Amino acid sequence: MKRRYVRIVPVRPLRMDLGKALKFINLSIAVLLVLGLGAVYWFAYRPLPKTSGQIPAPISAQAAVERDALGVPHISAARWEDAIFLQGYVTAQDRLWQMDALRRLAAGELSEVLGASTLEVDRDARRLRLRRVAEQHARALPAGDRALIAAYARGVNYFIETHRGELPVEFTLLRYDPRPWTIADSILCGLEMYRELTTTWRDELRKEAMLSGGDAAKVNLLFPARGGAEFQPGSNAWVLAGKLTASGKPILANDPHLEWSVPAAWYQVHLKAPGLNVTGVSLPGLPCVIVGHNTSIAWGVTNLGFDVQDLYAERIDQQTGRYLFRGQVEQARSESEWIRVKNARPVEFRQWVTRHGPVAFSENGHYFALRWAAAEPDGFAFPFLDLNRARNWAEFTAALARYPGPSQNFVYADVDGNIGYQAAGRLPIRKNYNGDLPADGSSGDFEWDGFIPFEQLPAFYNPPRGWIVTANQNPFPMDYPYRVNGEFGPPYRSTEIRDRLTSRSGWKPQDILAVQKDVYSSFASHLAHEIVNAYDQAKPAKPELRAAVALLRSWTGQMEKQTPAPLLFVLTYQQLEKRAVKAAWPGPTDMYQAILAPAAIQNIIDSNSRLFFRDTNQALLEALAAAIEEGRRTQGSNLARWDYGRYNLLTIKHPVGSRLPLIGTYFNIGPVEMSGSSTTIKQTSAALGPSMRFVADLANWDGSLNSIDIGQSGQILSRHYKDQWDAYYVGRSFPMQFDKVEAKDTLIVNPQ
Repeated sequence: MKRRYVRIVPVRPLRMDLGKALKFINLSIAVLLVLGLGAVYWFAYRPLPKTSGQIPAPISAQAAVERDALGVPHISAARWEDAIFLQGYVTAQDRLWQMDALRRLAAGELSEVLGASTLEVDRDARRLRLRRVAEQHARALPAGDRALIAAYARGVNYFIETHRGELPVEFTLLRYDPRPWTIADSILCGLEMYRELTTTWRDELRKEAMLSGGDAAKVNLLFPARGGAEFQPGSNAWVLAGKLTASGKPILANDPHLEWSVPAAWYQVHLKAPGLNVTGVSLPGLPCVIVGHNTSIAWGVTNLGFDVQDLYAERIDQQTGRYLFRGQVEQARSESEWIRVKNARPVEFRQWVTRHGPVAFSENGHYFALRWAAAEPDGFAFPFLDLNRARNWAEFTAALARYPGPSQNFVYADVDGNIGYQAAGRLPIRKNYNGDLPADGSSGDFEWDGFIPFEQLPAFYNPPRGWIVTANQNPFPMDYPYRVNGEFGPPYRSTEIRDRLTSRSGWKPQDILAVQKDVYSSFASHLAHEIVNAYDQAKPAKPELRAAVALLRSWTGQMEKQTPAPLLFVLTYQQLEKRAVKAAWPGPTDMYQAILAPAAIQNIIDSNSRLFFRDTNQALLEALAAAIEEGRRTQGSNLARWDYGRYNLLTIKHPVGSRLPLIGTYFNIGPVEMSGSSTTIKQTSAALGPSMRFVADLANWDGSLNSIDIGQSGQILSRHYKDQWDAYYVGRSFPMQFDKVEAKDTLIVNPQ
């Protein structure tokens, strides 16, 4: 028998193999970490703006940009042209991608860098012809306005030219470079705000649909022109005369409500040059200060809401573009353009343009052209340099007389103790119709007859009572000589502001912050009281209602997060509104969207109108029962543990950064619970909220306060990316440095 030998091979300890593997893994992690940090440095940290040292620039004399602890630039220059040039430069340092995104949003050019997902957004902009309108306005600009915007554009372009290799990270992520900035691009940014604040054409179609398919009497009651208690012109601003303040000088406050965005809607800036010393907030893409103060006056600005859009039903042949007007056939102009789409073929966009505007919308076989004040020939001027340099009411209103829109409420105060209010903007004169429904475009009977003269717009100067309150209510008197239509708000916020301001005297700037963050709703309190009364009168044998009514009975009307009663109220109101709409027309209830809806519903309930509800008390209790059922599905059966904040939850997403895996949430704000509602002074929802808070102290400019909602910078690694959010969230603010600037960084700009 043959012997067999077994070869024994020594086996290395497993520990040694694991050790090598761990070393390899650790080395790999280290390499990846180094590469990752290197990428972060190269693409996100390296582009952070240079805020100290010296740079050359094409200006007339040496200038300085001092940045305070919040990153607010305080620009000192030898000429206003240099100051505006540097405003364009520093805004581009902090917000260039936001500026580029705004002009693309307005022009319908987002798909070129974002792809097919934004095609419909681009089509919406192309329907309004915003790029064409901006270029038309740029050609017709008055010489002074042209010089102003051109100086700003030169500053933006100087930043782009000198930073081609180190632009904000969004350009790297989306793999494109910004084109040079133009005067038309600044106008586009203005038109985008115009569009956000004045788009009302959808309301006309909604109301027409409800009238055609429902009970006209009921539908008209759901769309009141007024809230029923207007006493002052509106939007979210107010001013107190010296007799109501501790200092004896006026205090002016402003907290305009806009859609949430990252970066913030406003950019803080201070401009100093001979004849110019102004501080406040600007709009990225536009020069000057929009809201703020100089050495003599302070002003605030918020949306007026007057309707400046009309739809015209055109009798048009879509094949030939021929349409009727006053019995004659006219030829519409054909416009064709291509929408560039990233990683895809361009998409053609075509439409007809009649004498009324672009035939941009169709409904049930009807074609509608849109006339819009923003698109009118010679319809753009930019008087903000004059406004920034105004020293008194006469110079202030002279500047506003040139202001085209979006139509706004301006509140005013000066160091001499005067206060005032002025409505401004180009408001169309309608003679034969109100503008709340589409008009017949073929008859010629519904044409605009020019614009309301500036001298006849609502205005107040030094009212004897010593205060002016605005909160979006209708500012036009009942006997106003022109037809009035628009998106005016209900009176609840203005009434609450008035009641708080007149409840005492001796106001100080810090006290005003408490008013700006007030979340009491008189509407909610009133309707809750009606629900409790309905329960007490009916005494229904429904145990599930008892706990809900107890909550409402003890509730004070505060729309506070982390409390249950506000959620119970909101759900009940929504159910009640749905029932009122169903009584008016048979279609979907979400067709009804009206800013004055709360006032309309309150009028229905208070009048005990059988037109809508056979038994008002029964309708209230049915709405309450349905609200309880809905709330239990989302927040559980224990009403005491409901949380309004979980319902009113806010997340503000960065349009690019939020899409990144793992780190995307860093770019965002939230989710956070919010207090407030549409009927509270602090108006908050998932869509909009106070975009900034400004309090001007006319006795001591350095005692003025200002905060924006997120932060100065759009650069994600900047310490000013969202350093104001925590203070904003709890209602704190920051001193506006004016006479005394505590500079944390200083950039000296030398002439080339």
